Amino acid sequence: MRIGLVAGPWIPVPPLTYGGTERVVDTLARGFAAEGHEVLLAAPTESTCPVRLVPGMRPADYDGLGTTMSELSHVIRAYEGLGDVDVIHDHTLIGPLFMHRPPGVPVATTIHGPINAQAADIYRSVARSGAVIAISRDQASHAPDVPVTRVIHHGMDLSAVPVGTGSGGYLCFVGRSCPDKGLPEAIAIARQAGIHLKIAVKMREPEEVRYFREVVEPLLGPNEDFVGEVDDAAKYRLMGDAIAFLNPIQWSEPFGLVMIEALATGTPVVGTHIGSAPEIVKHGSTGFLGRTEELAGFIPAAAALDRAACRRTVEDRFSAQRMVAEHLELYGDLIEGRMPPGVPHGTRLHQNR
Repeated sequence: MRIGLVAGPWIPVPPLTYGGTERVVDTLARGFAAEGHEVLLAAPTESTCPVRLVPGMRPADYDGLGTTMSELSHVIRAYEGLGDVDVIHDHTLIGPLFMHRPPGVPVATTIHGPINAQAADIYRSVARSGAVIAISRDQASHAPDVPVTRVIHHGMDLSAVPVGTGSGGYLCFVGRSCPDKGLPEAIAIARQAGIHLKIAVKMREPEEVRYFREVVEPLLGPNEDFVGEVDDAAKYRLMGDAIAFLNPIQWSEPFGLVMIEALATGTPVVGTHIGSAPEIVKHGSTGFLGRTEELAGFIPAAAALDRAACRRTVEDRFSAQRMVAEHLELYGDLIEGRMPPGVPHGTRLHQNR
């Protein structure tokens, strides 16, 4: 199978630090290649994913992050360079609506963000001529009139993720500097529990810096250790030495990749019972979920959970191999015409369990 992958224009594949979507695209590309498929990736020129890259792409456009012009230019170059492929999986927002797509080549797209009213308009249109993949059942439930073809949970490559011992005696938080991620709540939870908190956050965009300076920084005290943004190796060490990972998100996050990363290191998750969290964390087995005000009370029990069981749930339910296999199954259905576009939500909805 010849598979064309389109990533966004803003972050290389794989990302050096923060970049959940790019991390997923990298895992898929490597997995498809390992299964013997030919992969062509449209991504910024700094990308180091070991598959063939679409020629003529541009460097990562950090300054244009989230802008329509940046994404449109990238999409045009991507589709001009993809050439003769059997299927295209486009991870941009605009690409699946591009009018000059190769005729007769099926296109799938993944919804990486929340499905608000504007996004629902876009994906209803996309579904008329392509397959729409949701990344959690919760995400799909927020727009039941969007024809979702499959629900495929993210997966991750575990080969470079060591299982930690939790011997650091601290709690940890890894995320982005914004209200949705619940960093002020994590600080309050750790203090209520009387346990030191280590904090690693992405803080590059102006609004992220502003939020940190105005909201988070005034809260920091002797109970907190701010370590900044970290690479994968440092992140896994940070998580693996923690007794629990705090994830008090304040929004319906479509899929919390950071939760499966923590579980992969053997560290249980303590977080709010919203968004995709109940699809990832088994309450009482791999962590505890509840209301924000309840979370500090869960920490002693979380620290006593079986770390091997946390790792095992990622191996069994969130591995790269499972994610790759489910995507290849969908691509085959699309190529053979077994999964036409516009399948109504629930008619043939594949859900990872």
